[in-house]
Amino acid sequence: MAELLIHSMAEFGELILEVLAAADARTIAEIGAEFGGMSAHLAQYCHERGAELISIDPSPKPEFLVWAAAMPYVRHIARPSLEAMPELGPMDAWVIDGDHNYYTVFHELALASANAWDAGRPVLAILHDVGWPCARRDMYYAPERIPADYRHPHSYDVGVTLDSRGSIAHRGFRGGGFHAWALEAGGARNGVLTAVEDFIAERKAQGRTLRYAHVPAVFGLGVVYDGDAPWADDVARILAPYDDNLLLARLEENRLRNYLAVIDWQDRAAVGG
Repeated sequence: MAELLIHSMAEFGELILEVLAAADARTIAEIGAEFGGMSAHLAQYCHERGAELISIDPSPKPEFLVWAAAMPYVRHIARPSLEAMPELGPMDAWVIDGDHNYYTVFHELALASANAWDAGRPVLAILHDVGWPCARRDMYYAPERIPADYRHPHSYDVGVTLDSRGSIAHRGFRGGGFHAWALEAGGARNGVLTAVEDFIAERKAQGRTLRYAHVPAVFGLGVVYDGDAPWADDVARILAPYDDNLLLARLEENRLRNYLAVIDWQDRAAVGG
């Protein structure tokens, strides 16, 4: 089933590298490596530009560990992002595809911005999973790492669908025991896009001008960056054809509905329905 649905941030590889090049990023932190699909794109960029990639993931796949050990310009940190980020030196860009929940993403953005602004640099953060299903619904790889005030009621045994804010036991789009879904979508402090919006609003109230671009494909790509960065207009031009593109959004909904229909057929067949 997995091969039926493109899902990796690596699908945006060319676009992300174009943005990084426009910003002349030389120190890049990646949060969430998994198999290293996006990492390979970033490593090639670093190799060509004499840049450095720091990849933060407490438990990537074994294939990534073998690959990273052979890359002289890649450093892997096997710790959760919120523990590792405060100890890093100044970064030019952050590529964020880790734990897809409000608490983690909001605080990753806060740490990324502090890292940049403390060094007198503009912030550039590129995030995956700003679209459905994580836009307005928390997903937890490790619920125990989320403070109780931020952690929604959740279960490893439910799935989600496009047309319901709720969840369904053992049906719909689900994690197979690898991650838990918040039982309900929407509301305060719930979801990746909600975290991005709240972060931008908070920084605006503090006098910071941040821009945001939203690519509504492959679970959503979001780019947060300083509006007064010397490269801001160049990045905006690169992203403009994709930003809130209605055709991309329709295609994304169509592919998700088709995939969910296949899951439903399989589930019904499994129970003889």
